[in-house]
Amino acid sequence: MSNPHKDAGFLQLESVPATAPTQGGAQPAQLRRATTALNGAAGFWYLVTASGQLMFVAYLLAFYGGATLRGDLAAWNRVVPHAFVPGDTLGNGAMGLHVLLAAVIMSGGLLQLIPGLRQRAPGLHRWSGRFYLAGACAASLAGLYMVWFRAGETGDLVQHLGITGDAVLILLCAGMALRHALARDFRAHRRWALRLFMAVSAVWFFRIGLMAWLLVNQGPAGFDPETFRGPFLSFLSFADYLLPLAVLELYFLARERTGAWGKAAMAAGLIVLTLVMGLGVFGAGMALWLPRIQ
Repeated sequence: MSNPHKDAGFLQLESVPATAPTQGGAQPAQLRRATTALNGAAGFWYLVTASGQLMFVAYLLAFYGGATLRGDLAAWNRVVPHAFVPGDTLGNGAMGLHVLLAAVIMSGGLLQLIPGLRQRAPGLHRWSGRFYLAGACAASLAGLYMVWFRAGETGDLVQHLGITGDAVLILLCAGMALRHALARDFRAHRRWALRLFMAVSAVWFFRIGLMAWLLVNQGPAGFDPETFRGPFLSFLSFADYLLPLAVLELYFLARERTGAWGKAAMAAGLIVLTLVMGLGVFGAGMALWLPRIQ
């Protein structure tokens, strides 16, 4: 059985051991510096992700929750077309459930990745993890219903297929994370839990990716903002989860099987990607989220 504390994973902020054996001919000092850089890059990634996701959660609660408390469900349509359809109890319930679960599981996912919580409050970690898995599955199923039965003319078939692929991956990663947890293979469990976090965060990655693209291009490029269709959005509907998952696998590789140069390269690449994310978080916060937080 694997040592449950051996594999830190990407977002859990446990350090890569600084006393790792020399790899690829690197001197121990070089390896320690590269390891420290990789740990720091992962921590930087987490801080930017946490700040951006918590801002998104605040927006969801303030806008959708506020409209619901006021009894003004039609306000949902100002952001998502066909979010509220009079008389469609099932569809409106699916939309409300999807938004509520998105806010709850996004907050819970960030907590799950803090190693201190897992080590000092294992019971809380386990129960919140169970809720996170169940909530992620329920939110993905509600999202599938909305995409195929409530999207109307928003987006196109390629985008709908991209969202469907993400939902399937969420269900797969949740099942695998649960399976390995029950088998007490904690190393494999944490890997699948990290993959699940990336897949669940796709809705957030989509928004910050779109806003970073708009800022870089000084406006819409590669898509029609009226119909919300175009090659860039088709690409982003898959990249919003496949790209983070690919980076995660590269991190696993760099952490365990490369020497100083591999770790340093991964750290540098991760910092660049985090800066791009930060640009997207800034754009989304200023244009989409903060104006709707009242």
